[in-house]
Amino acid sequence: MVDENCTRVTHFTLAGLTEHPHLKPVLFALFLRTYMLTLVGNLGIIVLVRVSPQLHTPMYFFLSNLSFLDICYSCTIISPKMLLDLSEKHKAISFAGCLMQFYFYAFFVTSEVYLLAAMAYDRYVAICSSLLYGVVMSPGLCTCLVAGCYLAGLLNAVAHTSGLIQLSFCGPHVINNFYCDVPPLLVLSSTDTWLNEVVMFVFVGFNVITTNLLIIASYTHIAVTIVRMRSAEGRRKACSTCASHLAAVTIFFVSAAFNYMQPSSMNSMESKKISSIFYSIIIPMLNPLIYSLRNKEVKHATINIIRRKVYF
Repeated sequence: MVDENCTRVTHFTLAGLTEHPHLKPVLFALFLRTYMLTLVGNLGIIVLVRVSPQLHTPMYFFLSNLSFLDICYSCTIISPKMLLDLSEKHKAISFAGCLMQFYFYAFFVTSEVYLLAAMAYDRYVAICSSLLYGVVMSPGLCTCLVAGCYLAGLLNAVAHTSGLIQLSFCGPHVINNFYCDVPPLLVLSSTDTWLNEVVMFVFVGFNVITTNLLIIASYTHIAVTIVRMRSAEGRRKACSTCASHLAAVTIFFVSAAFNYMQPSSMNSMESKKISSIFYSIIIPMLNPLIYSLRNKEVKHATINIIRRKVYF
């Protein structure tokens, strides 16, 4: 129960990553560079897929949506306000603004989790059923898969945000993180957060287990198919594609699970803050490199566009 005489919190203060004044300029330059690289890299992928007819395939349709989600949830975290907050002593955010930031963050991140699973299924069909790839991965199915990813993100965001609205915050009001997230907010709540933690564990656990099972099943069949391949070049190409995707998926899921699949406490906030950096800031910047810049088709499409621009 909440004390009736308590004063409800109308705003929060973000603790940020550090209070050391000498580190703040370094973090500002690092995050600004990361923000620009994320925007340029992912916008470049979206434009490239849009204007290159040879990239109008299911794989690059999913990739362009992945880049869109990377831009969205990266901008939700590394916003101009966050960069300005690095130079300010008090980093205030309203209660409504905090809930809004978390809502969009949860929506985009959850959608990306399911999109990664859909991309794994796409690779499974491409490698294990290559002759039927064009029939199975029809435009209608691809659109439905992407729509399902966004729907899953919407449901997850609504569930967590609705639970946060029911909580009361009477102080303290300092969020031990650089953005609004569920674990540090639960620590500050003046009411019992048992139900919220159960909801977080169940929803995050369901999302992680469901998508991981699909990814593991897809790559198990892919591994069997690769072993049976007679062409060494085909095995090398398939392994290269799978290795890049699995590396990004592993980093994303491990850091996300470490951040959410444990009880909230003041002692675990610092470690959670570090893991949050990986899947909220680093991965959106690395995804264009992992999924595209090592891809020959993307390189050829980029060269063709440059040649056309130079010619005209």
